Amino acid sequence: MARFLLRRLLSALPTLLVIATLAFALLHLTPGGPFDSDRTLVAQIQRAIEARYHLDEPVWRQYLRYLNDLAHGDLGPSFTYRDTSVNQIIAQGLPIDLAIGGCAIGFALLVGGAIGLGAASRPGSLRDRLPMTLAMIGISVPSFVIAPLLILIFAMRLHWLPSGDWVGGSWRHLLLPSLALALPYTAFIARIVRASALDVMGNAHIRTARAKGLGDTAVLLRHALRPTLMPLVSYLGPALASVLTGSIVIEQVFGLPGVGRFFIGGALNRDYTLVMGLTLLYGALIIVGNFVVDLCYAWLDPRVRLNR
Repeated sequence: MARFLLRRLLSALPTLLVIATLAFALLHLTPGGPFDSDRTLVAQIQRAIEARYHLDEPVWRQYLRYLNDLAHGDLGPSFTYRDTSVNQIIAQGLPIDLAIGGCAIGFALLVGGAIGLGAASRPGSLRDRLPMTLAMIGISVPSFVIAPLLILIFAMRLHWLPSGDWVGGSWRHLLLPSLALALPYTAFIARIVRASALDVMGNAHIRTARAKGLGDTAVLLRHALRPTLMPLVSYLGPALASVLTGSIVIEQVFGLPGVGRFFIGGALNRDYTLVMGLTLLYGALIIVGNFVVDLCYAWLDPRVRLNR
């Protein structure tokens, strides 16, 4: 286990370095700069601003300076949000995304997994066809349609929940964004679990369990559940990073100050350090998600050995 952890850590560092290098190169190849605007600045002021943020240096020196700051855990100052560092922006927005994303992925796993297993236990029946039809609709309908519908129904018509904003993690403000973010993932998980369960139920050890007189539910839970979850675990690797960092659309609709909104603002304003910092954050979350997937594989399938 220790060897596995060390190996994954050592492989993650070059990956993050490549991500940082590509983000730095692509941003600096983009025409314009973070302080370009329709209003022309006085030449002395322009030079002073560029010197303040080291933009007057050669690109290679800016790159080495950025790597040095990165090695010390400093993602640099934001060019758009004055007197604010990228670390502060991430510290402000990431907890919001983690709260919403954690609730969303928990709901999707519980509800989607239960729907998929229930559908697989009676293939071809109404219990199978109806949930899978709804799941296909959930996959097809984009989140920018689901979110306003939830606001229209639960906030404007029924007046049960607030339509947006963020008030210290209140569950009332957390529920609608989490539900809007969770529904597409719930549909995906339901279909993945159903397809995987139907495939596993045709294996020889499942037929043996049935021959011993076990019922469908007992066979599914005792013998088919672990191998059924293997494809789901593969899907959860990138899905965890996507869900935990929230959805840009969800943040815009509900007025949430998550990192996705900062990322869009930074890209539009050529905020180099902000975009690079958030890109590294997304890359790190994907690496962590894949690491969690490997651990889940080892738990679900004893034949997998992490120390190899």
